[in-house]
Amino acid sequence: MARIFWVEDQTHWVEKFQPVLEGEAFDASPTEMQIFKFAEAACQHIKLAAEADRPDIALIDAHMNGNDAAGFSVSRTLNRKWPGLPIIYLSEHAGTGIEQEAFEGTGARDFIAKHQRNVEQVLCWRIRSVLREEAMRQTGGEQGSDRLESGELTIDTATWDIYWRGVKLMNPANPRRPLAPMPRKILRFLVEASPRPVSTGQMADWLDADPERFSYASYRQHIRTLRRAFDQAMGDEGHFQRLCREGQGIVTFGDEGAYCWKPVNTKGGTA
Repeated sequence: MARIFWVEDQTHWVEKFQPVLEGEAFDASPTEMQIFKFAEAACQHIKLAAEADRPDIALIDAHMNGNDAAGFSVSRTLNRKWPGLPIIYLSEHAGTGIEQEAFEGTGARDFIAKHQRNVEQVLCWRIRSVLREEAMRQTGGEQGSDRLESGELTIDTATWDIYWRGVKLMNPANPRRPLAPMPRKILRFLVEASPRPVSTGQMADWLDADPERFSYASYRQHIRTLRRAFDQAMGDEGHFQRLCREGQGIVTFGDEGAYCWKPVNTKGGTA
């Protein structure tokens, strides 16, 4: 049973997300939620709570009841009571100084924009990913069974998180944020299709994307993002893009607008 502690001052957001979260079995059992509308009440509850009341994860709205710092006060109280508790911000203030402060000042694990497309799914993915990371950390890094592996690449098929040589791929434009869902999906499909290449039309079909809008240019842009994410995981020195040019990793295939995943082994050759 996943126990979620949530502080959110706006009723319509609670009505939007609560049934989604309660209907999601994050660990194959019903989800238990504690929801507070006011930061002060949440902080008081945390201070008086017993150790057995420790939640598995906390969701926090940053700006509440006209106060930009309300969410941060809850974060600090949680950190003092239960150090290491994963905290995710669910906010309308993505891309602002509030997001920066959440990461740099309170050690937030993630920051999710409420108005993004498919936010309910994104929220569930991120929570599942954080809970899985916590479970792996507590068991010394043991791996679960929901994994697609190819050489040193591992894809968590439950969360779609991608690990290269043990390092999680992040957004190359903002290393504090996860890699966007679309390039993650593309890589998974490429790995599943390997050694066969996947054309633009095939990828659009697998993604259930509009073929009129999913052009080779957009496919190429997502591949470029993936290659940069791999490079970032390898120290951002262009190693992975050099491997691609040598016919390993994510390889451009022929003149048909296709790409192919070529596994890379520890010696630098194709597996």
